[in-house]
Amino acid sequence: MEGRHNQEPDASPALQAETSISLSDRDSEVVQRIEQEGLTGFSFDGLRRLTGAHPETLSRILERLEDAGMVQKTPGGYVVSEQLRGRAALSVEDSGVTRVPLLHTLLPFDVPTKLVVDTLKGRWFDRLRWVGLSQGEDGATLKWLTEDGKVQIDAIVSRGQLNMEARVKDGADVGSAVKAAHTLMSRISRLYVGSRGRSRLMFEIASASRHPVAM
Repeated sequence: MEGRHNQEPDASPALQAETSISLSDRDSEVVQRIEQEGLTGFSFDGLRRLTGAHPETLSRILERLEDAGMVQKTPGGYVVSEQLRGRAALSVEDSGVTRVPLLHTLLPFDVPTKLVVDTLKGRWFDRLRWVGLSQGEDGATLKWLTEDGKVQIDAIVSRGQLNMEARVKDGADVGSAVKAAHTLMSRISRLYVGSRGRSRLMFEIASASRHPVAM
C-alpha cells in the first residue's frame, strides 16, 4: 500500500503552483471534494465517508494538506484555510444522485442563527453521521451522511429560514432520509420552547463546550 501510494502521479500543475508541497492526484481529489461541498470545517470520519478513502490513506493526505497550509487540525476537527476557501470550484453533482427537497420553514426570529448552528454542528441524529459545515456571512449549511453513505442531508440555516434537502444515491431508501430529516427537525424544534428557547440554547452550547465535538 505504501509503495503504491508513493508512485501516484502528481496533481494538476495549477494546484501544485499554489503550494510548496508535492500533492498526488489522490490528494487533489480530496481537495476537490472539499471545494465541491464548500466545506469550511469537517470531521475526519465525515470526510472519509464523503471520499470513500481508507482511514490510513486519508490520514496521510490530510497531513500533506496541513503541511501545505490548506487545512488545520484542531481539537474539534479540521478547519479549512482561507487559501483553500478562496479557490473556485465547479459544483459537479455525482452521477446517480437525486436531490430531494425535504423541508422549508421559518425559524423563530428571537434566536440568532449562530446559536442554532453551534448547537447542531458535530452531533449525530438517528442514522445521520456528522460530516461538516459550510459557513459564510449569510448563514451556514450543515451536512450529515447516513451510516452507509448513500444519503446526505444538508440543512441550510440562513436569514431566519431553514431549508433541508437530501442527496440520495441510486438504490438508497428515500424513506430513511425523510425519517432522519424529521429526527433532525425534532431536535431543532426542542430548541424553541416558548420564552425559554434562548436559555435552552445557551445551556446546550455551554454543555457542548465542556464536551468538544468534531467540526
